[in-house]
Amino acid sequence: MWRISVSTTSEAEEAVAELLGDLFSVSASTYTDFESGVTTVAVYCRRRPSELAVKRAMLRDGLARIRRCGLKIGSAQILVQRLRPENWAESWKCHFKPLEIGRVLLIKPSWSRRRPRKGQSVVVLDPGLSFGTGHHSTTAFCLRELARRRRHGQPQAFLDLGTGSGILAIAAAKLGYAPVRAIDFDPAAVQVARANARTNRVSRKTQIMRQDVAKLPLRPPRRYDLICANLISTLLMSERARVVRQLKPGGALILAGILKSEFNLVAGSYTAGGLRLVAGKGEKEWRSGTFQS
Repeated sequence: MWRISVSTTSEAEEAVAELLGDLFSVSASTYTDFESGVTTVAVYCRRRPSELAVKRAMLRDGLARIRRCGLKIGSAQILVQRLRPENWAESWKCHFKPLEIGRVLLIKPSWSRRRPRKGQSVVVLDPGLSFGTGHHSTTAFCLRELARRRRHGQPQAFLDLGTGSGILAIAAAKLGYAPVRAIDFDPAAVQVARANARTNRVSRKTQIMRQDVAKLPLRPPRRYDLICANLISTLLMSERARVVRQLKPGGALILAGILKSEFNLVAGSYTAGGLRLVAGKGEKEWRSGTFQS
């Protein structure tokens, strides 16, 4: 087992993950050491990657391009390691701990023996599959809003745009939202999200499918009480009309994973589209917000 990793920042983790994934043709995984603030992005290969020296040089060039785009990428130290299979499995256990969202949700990896509190729903999700384990501040904001806005005894429909690992759709189903629908343009993400839904025994309560946000219907057959959209800002703004049309009157739209430098522009676009900002949170380089219709 081979591990190729880059030490970077939370601001640049998505760009670095995409670069690594493209170079080595596998999904990249990330974790952040909350004491040091350093984010590590890594890919794992069962065999020594072909033309490793060439790909390492291409990785350095790609990191330089990311830096020139204005993102702070930290040390951008590249580390190539050969791991024993058991070391690869154990390395994740040092970084991913159970995460509580109030008293209603417990997010934990499969190896954790942590027991839920009384009345607490459990989402089992291992890192290394696709983006979204709940530990990133933007995902955590969405989870908290999901929990806070659930009205027990009332039907509430949920839509997840850019589902990644499927964590939000799974959490929504566990909390009692119905129906729950999730989409992603990446077929690998859809496959992972469906597998995670099966692991959590909510596959019959969730509809997870591959779809392009740019092709969402302007006259949808169903509208949703709550929508989460963890998408890049350019897509959020270019497809604002399609996103807003999916929302019920009085519903809430959560926009997450937006760089602080771009948030006001995105918020202005959705305010102009008839929504108002009712909640928000910023952490490091990221900002998320909840908009009400």
